[in-house]
Amino acid sequence: MAEDQTLDLVTIVIQYKDESKVLDAITKAGATGVTYFYGRGTGVRQRLGVLGKLIEAEKVVIFTAVAPDKTQAVVKAATEAAHLTHPGKGFLCVHKVQQTVGLF
Repeated sequence: MAEDQTLDLVTIVIQYKDESKVLDAITKAGATGVTYFYGRGTGVRQRLGVLGKLIEAEKVVIFTAVAPDKTQAVVKAATEAAHLTHPGKGFLCVHKVQQTVGLF
């Protein structure tokens, strides 16, 4: 990719068990390169008290830089694959990338 090309960075935080589904879905939707790692989180789980024990603490954090014309397809694919519209399933955000180095 040329250094002056505009990109969006899609960040997705999901439950560990949804990792494969989301990675497959966003790749099919146009994400060409994906970086992910494992982590732990707090938030909804703690606010739900006893019910929160049913939500896994282990998370997968996914980063993918995509061309703006692919962003909505990747967002939709991740949202559907991980059921992100349901509480406690995770979240997704899109950041505008101002500069890249080493991205080809």
